[in-house]
Amino acid sequence: MASEHGKDVDNLIIYVHWLMIVLFIGWLAYFAYALFRFRSSKNPKADYVGVKGHASNYIEGAVAIVEMVLLFALAVPLWAKVVDKMPAENGSTIIRLVAQQFGWNVRYAGPDGVFGRQDMAKMTASNPLGLDSSDPHTKDDIQTLNNIHVPVNKPVIVHLTSKDVIHSFKVIAFRVTQDAIPGMSIPVWFTPTRVGKYQINCAQLCGTGHYSMSQGMVTVDSQENFDKWVAQQAKPGGAAATSFE
Repeated sequence: MASEHGKDVDNLIIYVHWLMIVLFIGWLAYFAYALFRFRSSKNPKADYVGVKGHASNYIEGAVAIVEMVLLFALAVPLWAKVVDKMPAENGSTIIRLVAQQFGWNVRYAGPDGVFGRQDMAKMTASNPLGLDSSDPHTKDDIQTLNNIHVPVNKPVIVHLTSKDVIHSFKVIAFRVTQDAIPGMSIPVWFTPTRVGKYQINCAQLCGTGHYSMSQGMVTVDSQENFDKWVAQQAKPGGAAATSFE
């Protein structure tokens, strides 16, 4: 786990599993009790009245209460935090990520902090994002293929979309999963907390080369190393190759 909200996700999963373990043991014990208590040798004649007590109702009510606590005290607040409380862009690392068969096109605004203009008519194999070279803001934009760099302990906002089919951006270490849908730009964010390299997976079966999507990597750097990387990539010829040819 290498993100700020990852611990909350893990805790929710652990609590749900503990509840499932308790229910499994409880229902298994009840099943064994029922087999013994209502064995045919002791109950040769069927009882059509059934259970007269309310213990089962109380147990069911207790389980429902625990489930509501997990939902409203943990799951809903976590969802609200991740989805509704988006960090400010001026204090975050902004990335535009375009998925396609079979890789991840990554784009940064560059030193000027402004993304250059895009034009679908300009899309080619060597210009997969259709960047307009006549826009001065485009000249320092950074493009990479399957290669994301972010600084540690700083929010990262990824504006996610797809060029062809539905993909799904998944970084297990960050506890992040979001579908990339053609025609839509969907923001997803996380705050990395540990320097290192983390694999990107595509959580949607997207074609015969689906396995290739796992070549993508997120590298979490110190702020100093991230700034050096940005400066290097912004130099002419410094950006990584972006062609699928």
